[in-house]
Amino acid sequence: MSKRIHIFILVVLSIFIVSGCTKKQSVNTNSFNEVTVFTYDSFCGEWGPGTELAKLAKEKAGLTVKFVDCGDGVQLLSSLILDKEKKVCDVAIGLDNNLVQKALDEGLFQKYKPHDASKVIPSNLIKALDSDWRLTPFDYSHFAFIYDTESKIKEPTCLEDLKDPIYEKRIILMDPRTSTPGLGFFNWTVAVYGDKTEDYWKAIKPNILTMAPGWSAGYGLFTSGEAPLVISYTTSPASHVEYENSFRYKALEFTDGHPMQVEGAGISANTHNLENAQKFMDFLITEDAQFILTLTQWMYPANKNTKLPECYKKAAIIPQKTLFTNAEAAEKKLDSVMNLLK
Repeated sequence: MSKRIHIFILVVLSIFIVSGCTKKQSVNTNSFNEVTVFTYDSFCGEWGPGTELAKLAKEKAGLTVKFVDCGDGVQLLSSLILDKEKKVCDVAIGLDNNLVQKALDEGLFQKYKPHDASKVIPSNLIKALDSDWRLTPFDYSHFAFIYDTESKIKEPTCLEDLKDPIYEKRIILMDPRTSTPGLGFFNWTVAVYGDKTEDYWKAIKPNILTMAPGWSAGYGLFTSGEAPLVISYTTSPASHVEYENSFRYKALEFTDGHPMQVEGAGISANTHNLENAQKFMDFLITEDAQFILTLTQWMYPANKNTKLPECYKKAAIIPQKTLFTNAEAAEKKLDSVMNLLK
């Protein structure tokens, strides 16, 4: 790993409070119309939806929203487990279908179906999380590799291609122990390779430039030109079209199929601020709030009535094949694979 990469990751990891997000250390005093929302770093980072959502929530729902940056998605789950004692969190945003069972087993959320949720959110998204509405879908997309078309290397067409020595130190991944895209890719490999998963990871190990702690760090390295391939989402290139008018970065469709990530939001089982938490959940799935997510989260909105920006039609892809993964089966293989990567 280059010195430049080490410095970049250290800088990213040192940022704990970003763009309007706060790190609260004391018990929530539940100020009038205030709601405390735990989420992951990119949600309330410079380019995330946190700041704009907070403004809109104030305008539309009369809520003062305080976002708490908990690191990446897997770290968010750890923060919520710790919060069972501290009881600071009112709402959590960002756990996905690969983490949902752990969250439900921990009893982290209470049931609440937001206003009109069953009318505007497709049933397959609801089933991917929780039919009892302890978690409500707010966005979704498929995992995919993003390719830098200005590189001189050929496009891979499947997971097997990533074994090729031509990709030596040219693939950026995220750590599945801290990052939901990292976990999503790991589960993808288990779904395709099963009992041969370890063999697959041994084969691609020389081709991994780095395993970043989270999506923000990994994708930042990619756009800085450190490598031509990064794990992300089929919708990611839309952001470059919207803000850079660039088609340089392309989502690759693999013949293996692509796992879908569904992200959810839920009300903490320990909140003392239930009314405001419910108001926030109602607000989150409105078309106005969901449209903000399309231009900041760069994933499809859960509310099917939300109008998509034109950049999605130009650059995002919908894979022909959705690959279903088994998070429980994948978890059993995680430690052994991570050990062989040391």
